[in-house]
Amino acid sequence: MQSNKHHLLLYFLLLLTATSLFAQDIPVPPVPIKAEQDTLVASPIPKIIRQDTVAVDSVQKDSLPRKEPLLLDKIKYKAKDYAKLSQKDNKIYLYNEAEIYYQDTELKAGVIIMDYEKNEVYAGRIKDSTGAYSQIPYFKQGTNEVRPDSIRFNFDSQKALIYNSRSEQQAGLGTLGSDAMKVYAQITKKENDSVYFLYEGKLTTSKDTVDPDYYIRVRKAKFVPKKKIIAGYSNMYIADVPTPIALPFAYFPLTTGRVAGLLFPAIGNDPTRGYFLQNGGYYLPINDYVDLSVTGDVYTNGSYGLRGESQYLKRYKFRGNVNIRFENIINSQKGFDDYSRSTNYNIQWSHAQDTKASPNSRFSASVNFGSSQYFRNSLNQFNVPNTQNNNLSSSISYSKTFPEYPSVNMSLTATHNQNTNTESVNLTLPTLTTSVERIFPFAKRDGIKKGIIQNINFQYNLRAENRIATTDSLFFTSKMFEGAKIGAQHTIPISTNFKIAKHFSVTVGANYNDVWTLQTFERTYDEAARRGIVVDTISGFDRYGEYNLSASLGTTLYGTFNFGEDKKIQAIRHTMRPSMSYGYTPAFDQYYQDYLDETGDQILNANGEVQRYSRFEQTLNGAPGLNKSSAMSFNLANTLEAKVRDKDTTALEPKKVALLNSFNLSTAYNFEADSLKLSPLNITGGTTILNNKMSINFSSSLDPYAIDNNGVRIDTWNKDNGGSLFRLTRANANVSYSISSTSFGKNKKEEEEKPTDDYVAASGGRTDDLFGRSDSFGQRGSLRGDDNKEPEETTSYGNKLPWDLRLAYTVNYNNSNRQNEISNSSLMFSGNIDLTPMWTVGVSSGYDFKNKGFTITQLRFERDLKSFRLNFDWTPFGTFERWYFFIGIKSSLLKDLKWENRSQRR
Repeated sequence: MQSNKHHLLLYFLLLLTATSLFAQDIPVPPVPIKAEQDTLVASPIPKIIRQDTVAVDSVQKDSLPRKEPLLLDKIKYKAKDYAKLSQKDNKIYLYNEAEIYYQDTELKAGVIIMDYEKNEVYAGRIKDSTGAYSQIPYFKQGTNEVRPDSIRFNFDSQKALIYNSRSEQQAGLGTLGSDAMKVYAQITKKENDSVYFLYEGKLTTSKDTVDPDYYIRVRKAKFVPKKKIIAGYSNMYIADVPTPIALPFAYFPLTTGRVAGLLFPAIGNDPTRGYFLQNGGYYLPINDYVDLSVTGDVYTNGSYGLRGESQYLKRYKFRGNVNIRFENIINSQKGFDDYSRSTNYNIQWSHAQDTKASPNSRFSASVNFGSSQYFRNSLNQFNVPNTQNNNLSSSISYSKTFPEYPSVNMSLTATHNQNTNTESVNLTLPTLTTSVERIFPFAKRDGIKKGIIQNINFQYNLRAENRIATTDSLFFTSKMFEGAKIGAQHTIPISTNFKIAKHFSVTVGANYNDVWTLQTFERTYDEAARRGIVVDTISGFDRYGEYNLSASLGTTLYGTFNFGEDKKIQAIRHTMRPSMSYGYTPAFDQYYQDYLDETGDQILNANGEVQRYSRFEQTLNGAPGLNKSSAMSFNLANTLEAKVRDKDTTALEPKKVALLNSFNLSTAYNFEADSLKLSPLNITGGTTILNNKMSINFSSSLDPYAIDNNGVRIDTWNKDNGGSLFRLTRANANVSYSISSTSFGKNKKEEEEKPTDDYVAASGGRTDDLFGRSDSFGQRGSLRGDDNKEPEETTSYGNKLPWDLRLAYTVNYNNSNRQNEISNSSLMFSGNIDLTPMWTVGVSSGYDFKNKGFTITQLRFERDLKSFRLNFDWTPFGTFERWYFFIGIKSSLLKDLKWENRSQRR
């Protein structure tokens, strides 16, 4: 019976091999050929198998479970040069580009030997003509991949013995490549599909796994692919030199996706607060939609800081993040004269709704508020640019659209604006706005509208507010609501438009406002008590209505100057859009009262005029106009374009170049004014030159009236007072220029935008580096913006060094009172240069020509060390004088292996 089983197994294997060969799984003939003279042939099927006619046993079948066959599936194999089936050795030999496939197991190598009696396979490398090894084995089972020097694998037990294995494990949120963990081991024992035991292993994220620039040596370890590595004594090697960085045991998480874990702090010393731990904490992925990161700082003098950051995302619904920061700052020690204690906080929230979630409603939030001195006095200065941010603003809004005709849009918004210099805070809690779409009562809804009557249209708008003005110190207290102003304004604009002489557009309209308020102010004059004007607040609903009329006339004129198609500048086109408008607003003196003294008599001012006031003064929307207004305004908009012959001779059309994007002049004349009827002439303009790399914007104001010795405008033309036709009262100009090495050369490429600092952008600071860049490299990454990209191993760029430069200049002139002064003149600049593919140097600075001093200055140095990154930032002088040094692994998997040191600002 045992012999029959042996014969049946042999027959099965021979039949399987023949079937595989004839099924073209192996591109070789059934008889292996080693040389032309080889006359060996495969042995025929044994006679005993061909003549086996053993009758079926009539005894009842065994009730015991039948043993599964050794091979559960068909084995496919092939080789390029050599494939031999040896019945004597019970082995199959494959040579050169050998491959075996069995179920979910795939094996490729230079040479493969399969023992079909033991159901084991051996794979290894082969030597080429130069004696170098090639065709390193590639072993894949399921999703696990290993590249060893040699391997021994058993199909039955699924166990393997692997020598000099190399595998790559993706972990965290990284991507395959330099941000994946490479695992190397001299000997690896595969216990089952999920457990490997390593002996003399190396763990690294270096791109070069054969000779890595650093690795963590583990003597013995348990390796669970895509989950974890648990090791005994482990220490770091840099350039094969052991370092003191060691642990008696180590745990390396390899789970794909977000995983919980500790965030290791930075250690340092502050001269005024002692030793500290910064940015230490814990990261917790709460679920698939939201995570939480809690970090903090601790100082030996008792100062501390806490930060909570959370990101959330639901696809096709919404996404956002929340940052809450609090710091308890202690200076010096208790008992000393310079001891002080203060608290700072900052709250940020950003929320965006996907447009697909709800087409008729939307919720969004952009919040950034807190202590005015948070970024300037923070214990943990994440970035330099935010120290120069003088304004914090927030907005939370919900809008809803009712699409039925006429459609109605409603929104509810809460806003916040904070000046960090004056520490004043302005809030609207909340603002309700409602608008009804434009209605044409004398025209069909979808028809073409012609003439004055059909173009008559009106709308309805509502704006209601609760406005609060407070200070930083009163924020989040009950006193912040004192002096809150509540009111609403209903607006109904009515207008129509038509053409005159085909080229002139005329618009005529009227506007009605109905203003509501919940409090007014009565004023009396108490001369006896020497209290002057006494203001009494009258609570309760009150309202007033006002209206105005308007009309405008405008056209467009074109002027073209042709120079000929053979000229470089073929033509220049000047476009002018003159317009004038008239506005009339009557006097609403019915809402005004006279100031009365204690006897009931009118109070006169210094000019002998009766002093009047309105109870609506200082309310949310103010009081209606006391004086009638009838004014004509003029505006002239200009643009200048040129047609330039293209340098590309294959181009069919000339290029259009904007010489002057805008040049506008505007003024007004008030017919009802007793004096000073003509308003100053305002000039604004802007253009871009040098292939849109330089932007220029300017504005000025020219006053035709003179001023007296006190600087007050008088009803005398400036020309009649011994001056020029106009008096320049103010002017300002802003010039910005950006250029890089990619701007030159015959084959120009589109310049890539500099990577913005996400933390700076979220905090409301500048997204460029004119005020410097973030000095927390463990938070923001490298200057290049791509930690996973390694530079090419060259020593220098030769005479083509990549660089970039940004300049910004601003100047303000003030002469409103004959001061004739430059109130502000400053130049800011920032640039970076790659001295080599491994070295980057940057600088950000500026000079204030008015105050004769440098603005905040920062020098930046970065060295790319392949797997490591070295950074040094230095602010050599000024209020924020300090330096910062960082060296650490670029990969996010081992980013806590770092060393950083910094000085605290003075």
